[in-house]
Amino acid sequence: MDIPVLPEQIFILILVVILAVVVIIIVAQWKSVSNNKTSVEILDKEIQLKKMSMVEKDIESKRLMDNPIPMPQHQQDSLKSIRKSTTEVRNEIGYLHSEINERLARLEAQTEQKKLEKMLKEIEAKEKKLNGKK
Repeated sequence: MDIPVLPEQIFILILVVILAVVVIIIVAQWKSVSNNKTSVEILDKEIQLKKMSMVEKDIESKRLMDNPIPMPQHQQDSLKSIRKSTTEVRNEIGYLHSEINERLARLEAQTEQKKLEKMLKEIEAKEKKLNGKK
């Protein structure tokens, strides 16, 4: 005995299937977002731990520098020369950063000037064209 299938039943069946697929997709996306949020939180905690570790190391190194351990003169001289060369390198780095920043600023200004000059020429050409038509 065959049960007749009405078009309305087919339509409802299609809607149910589409709804089920949409629900599955939403659940999958929600789970993915939840996993990503958890991953971000874990990474944030790791970054905080690394920062704390770096601060601890910095504090320890400052403590060691504040409470110098008596060293032989040749070791002290060696450290002084290393500090001096480090200072010189840092000064050179500072100079290079400044030079690069100034050159970039000049380049940006020159580029802006060229653009403005080009725009001015285009405006003047359009004005001449308009004035010539009058």
